Amino acid sequence: MRRYWGLVPAAGVGRRMGGVVPKQYQSLNGKLVIEHAIARLLDHPLIARVYVALSREDRYWDGCCYAGHTGIVRVQGGRERSHSVLNALCRIQEEADPEDWVLVHDAARPCLRATDIDRLVGELAGDPVGGILAGRLSDTVKLEEQPGVVAETLPREHLWRAFTPQMFRLGLLHESLSAALQAGRSVTDEASAIELRGLKPRLVEGHSDNIKITHPQDLALAGFYLQQQELGVVE
Repeated sequence: MRRYWGLVPAAGVGRRMGGVVPKQYQSLNGKLVIEHAIARLLDHPLIARVYVALSREDRYWDGCCYAGHTGIVRVQGGRERSHSVLNALCRIQEEADPEDWVLVHDAARPCLRATDIDRLVGELAGDPVGGILAGRLSDTVKLEEQPGVVAETLPREHLWRAFTPQMFRLGLLHESLSAALQAGRSVTDEASAIELRGLKPRLVEGHSDNIKITHPQDLALAGFYLQQQELGVVE
């Protein structure tokens, strides 16, 4: 029976957010953003342990409620997200099987629903590759030709927004990320590394409130979504 491991890359500083405090350490409904994100993985009954990749210069983690938690393993983060994830995968390999599943979740996604984890796990249980939570695009999408000028309108029927967690086998994800970095390829998420291997990750539709904190106004929206979840409101 395969085990499931959580992985939270949290070494970034969130430049688009502005301010001194990184976005994952911003306050949100009485907790830190990262505390919400970690709790969604740690509280799920299938996930054995959560690995958190942090910057060497991180000055805020010790104030997090999970800093001394026995279910959390702190790992050295890297220059980019992909380096942080790879470092954490190397640590997970010390106690896990290559066929175990790893769920990589953004530290700045505090609104993940347990039901979406259930759906991701359920739909990918027998899949040879793995996949990601995602949402269909509903907006009209424009391709920019030059700054501020529309080149064309893209058909949105087959376009999705990538969410997290992204769930792949430990061995496959480690090999794919290692190969991509060694080849100098830029990967912005785990699925990109899998795709570079010629494999096709599955898309598992999740709730649209699984937003990523990127700009200051996102905090208010995330706070609203968390309140709605607590009230049992389903969109």
